[in-house]
Amino acid sequence: MSSDSKAGISYPFPDVPEKGRWQEVAKGVYWLQMALPMALDHINLYVLEDDAGWWIIDTGINLGDTRERWELLLAGPMVGKPVVGVICTHMHPDHIGQAGWLCERLRVPLYMSFREYFAARTFTSMENGRVSWTTEEYYSRAGVDKAYQQEMASRFKGFGSVVEPLPNAYRRLEEGQVLRIGGRDWLIMTGAGHSPEHVSLYCAEDKLMMSGDQIIPRITSNVSVMPSEPEANPLADWFSALRRFRRDLAGDTLVMPAHNAPFYGVHARLDYLIAHHEGHLEAIEKACVEPKIALDLFSIMFAREVGMDQLSLALGEAVAHLHYLCAEGRMQRELGSDGVYRYRSIDPQNCPYHGVYEPDSGPMEV
Repeated sequence: MSSDSKAGISYPFPDVPEKGRWQEVAKGVYWLQMALPMALDHINLYVLEDDAGWWIIDTGINLGDTRERWELLLAGPMVGKPVVGVICTHMHPDHIGQAGWLCERLRVPLYMSFREYFAARTFTSMENGRVSWTTEEYYSRAGVDKAYQQEMASRFKGFGSVVEPLPNAYRRLEEGQVLRIGGRDWLIMTGAGHSPEHVSLYCAEDKLMMSGDQIIPRITSNVSVMPSEPEANPLADWFSALRRFRRDLAGDTLVMPAHNAPFYGVHARLDYLIAHHEGHLEAIEKACVEPKIALDLFSIMFAREVGMDQLSLALGEAVAHLHYLCAEGRMQRELGSDGVYRYRSIDPQNCPYHGVYEPDSGPMEV
């Protein structure tokens, strides 16, 4: 077992599953990995064993050798039992990318929360290269110039390019619902902020959690204001979910995240995630004594320069923190004559946030 004593986290499984194989992490709970074509080069998926057959948790992106890896598993360790259901924790392509193919090929239902399913349908139907006036306004008010916007639009491919067409029907998962799988009761716990209604599965009796992107041990999930909801306050939702999970999860729960590796130390990790964002709030409030635009905050929030391929994520994170401060009465926002929002702290000398200030290496695509 490896550990990170400073972070209060330990990793009971030193090796990661090889291509076409899985690793049993609890009785009837299997961990597998698929490749991702980005800096974060993998996603963890899970399979639950039941007397009736297999339940798949998340599916991988529709790129690379993901489908080949599924074929190896279906013809290998999963042979002899049918797949009975596919559960997707949320709408992002690395989680839903192969859901349509799996559900169609195996003729099994897709399980998702209401908001995640319909958000996925919306985002996968967007036209490549087409940018609405509302999106243009979002970027302009953040200070992104027109030439940069046009370059971004030319590169935009949308979710549909990496997600198989989703099933036309789904089965809804809701907060507090219980799924009986493999002799265990799995409680559905939802959280917003990273996505609209992210689903995690928690077995209190055996202290097991499949956390998706809600709790990840080494990286922080992206919490962004998106052009599709430009006045949102996702950081408030994120704090609410983290605090609720901190209250309701047993401290010695084995957490099975969508990235990095299964770990112990959920309370320490949740405490850090809260403190991490509070540290950013404190740094932003102090930086905005003189009015700033959202782009000015990149050097405060991120340790390295933000390139065009990550500008949307970085900007979304910056605006999310600014919106939270505005909603809390800590920040004022004014629209300048140039059409750009500027933010100014109201009382930075009495900042209530005293978190852990560590700039992220960059905005993560999870």
